[in-house]
Amino acid sequence: MRTELIVWACVSLLLMAAEMLAPGAFMLWLGFAAAGVFALLLVAPLTPIWQAVAFVLLSLVSVTAYWRLFRKSGPTSDQPLLNRRAEQLVGQVYPLDAAIVDGRGRLKIGDAFWAVEGPDAPVRTQVRIAAVHGMSLKVVLAN
Repeated sequence: MRTELIVWACVSLLLMAAEMLAPGAFMLWLGFAAAGVFALLLVAPLTPIWQAVAFVLLSLVSVTAYWRLFRKSGPTSDQPLLNRRAEQLVGQVYPLDAAIVDGRGRLKIGDAFWAVEGPDAPVRTQVRIAAVHGMSLKVVLAN
């Protein structure tokens, strides 16, 4: 048996075994590429440079196949804003708890106080939450 066959078989097995040490990585797919080079060497002799080229190309193909076939986005949630409390408030109308002065104020929603940014307005003015900006809510006057 040729030495190159043994080397590529070992590289393939080592890469596949490395996947067990770091699951979720793409070592398995690089192992498949090394196995592909092994299979090519069974069919036709290749110089070391062409073996490296074949490994790179097969690696690109196998990792791309992995990303396209197996790394699809997860199922879409029926409640995409479940853990995004501030974003759930967008579009709702509340009275100001503290006047907006120089663009900053406060409103109370449930048992929590939220910092708001928007046009100056007195206490108890109805404002609509238009957006979330970091930890504060952007508001507009609700007419």
